[in-house]
Amino acid sequence: MKRRLARVGWQQRRSFTPTTSVPPNKQKFLLDPAEATFPRGFLASGVHCGIKKSSALDLSLIVSSTPASAAACFTRNFFQAAPVQISREVLRSQAGIARALVVNSGCANAVTGQQGLKDARAMSDRVNRWLQTGTHDRSKPDASQTTPEGTGTLVMSTGVIGQTLPMSRISAGIESAFRTMSSSYEAWTEAARGFMTTDTFPKLKTRAFQLGGKEVRLVGIDKGAGMIHPNMGPPKATMLGMIATDAAIAPSALQDALTHAIDRSFNSISVDGDLSTNDTVIALANGQAQSAPIDSTSSSDYELFRDELTQFSIDLASLVVRDGEGATKFVKVSVEEAPTYAGAHTIAATISRSSLIKCALHGADANWGRILCAVGYSSPDFEIDPMKVSLSFIPHDGTEPLRLLVKGEPAHFDEDRAHKMLLEDEIEIRVQLGLGDQSAAYYTCDLSKEYISINADYRS
Repeated sequence: MKRRLARVGWQQRRSFTPTTSVPPNKQKFLLDPAEATFPRGFLASGVHCGIKKSSALDLSLIVSSTPASAAACFTRNFFQAAPVQISREVLRSQAGIARALVVNSGCANAVTGQQGLKDARAMSDRVNRWLQTGTHDRSKPDASQTTPEGTGTLVMSTGVIGQTLPMSRISAGIESAFRTMSSSYEAWTEAARGFMTTDTFPKLKTRAFQLGGKEVRLVGIDKGAGMIHPNMGPPKATMLGMIATDAAIAPSALQDALTHAIDRSFNSISVDGDLSTNDTVIALANGQAQSAPIDSTSSSDYELFRDELTQFSIDLASLVVRDGEGATKFVKVSVEEAPTYAGAHTIAATISRSSLIKCALHGADANWGRILCAVGYSSPDFEIDPMKVSLSFIPHDGTEPLRLLVKGEPAHFDEDRAHKMLLEDEIEIRVQLGLGDQSAAYYTCDLSKEYISINADYRS
């Protein structure tokens, strides 16, 4: 089977133009082929199997050439979609080891009852059959009963809730995806396109860093533009994310690192405040960088790996906000000088999901009272002293912050400067509480008329 996968990677691919259909103002967020550093031992593909009415790609496959450590964070929405439930099941049954991830877009397979569970499990099983036998022929032993440890396939879906999957098309799509897998830039970009729904560009990033004298690589794909306010926890449109690395790390340590990273990245973004039924981020680590194994959180390289993963996750999650439905501004909300990280995070989240604040930002209106109002009702895990709170807008040109409130006292500020700052496509709001040394950041966007138009017509 390894020889078969290697051969597939060299197949001739169709003509590829990465900027096709990407709006000019979003092309700067595309991964530069000259800077791409994909992890060793992973193949990817993206195909059109017919879930979407258009010819857009709607099924993606990522496969490791060897069993990989696997970790995931899933939505806490009570209506957890079928692929969320099946992926949790796979992680448990395979003891945190997996080989592949299969993703479809155009249908969320959420709130679809027992049929939805059956279909999500079938997606996993059919990929498993290909991994074991090179076929999805039903005459072969059923993969759900014969899958050896380390051959598990995780599943993700995104799209309209309440509709079942066209499984005959998906089965054909899985076969096509296996036959076109590659480790190339084109293959990874097409895999990223297979995640997309209302997204305007494929969200793909890579990163390389030194770990114990070895170069370790990360690749990440995510999608999302609406229904974005993730709240994901470890195992126990939609935002989906996949991170693959060639680092050597045990499943439990990978889970701890991913949970830490997700709290500071994907759990720190908001487009519209809606928590999806399908939100999932999955990480795979196959060890092919030949770096020293990270066996636990006490391993010498663990914190370095965790911190690199966290910053990578922040960069990846930021792409979702930058592509928010109807968004024209990327906004960072920083809360500093708090007694606890959790409380600072709560305040930043409250500011980020306020419709009043998001509308003011869209109109470049420095109505800072709305920000203070959100701070006041945020209910963190400590008491806020209004006479210690300061508020500023932070410019991106290195000039002095624009102070709006200083230790509870309104500041006299230049309204014209404030308006010009809010006309920029990147804005930072900084709240200083004067109560401690903990801080948290959240990433959000403005709220425009276009957002309403997009979501009023989503199913039509």
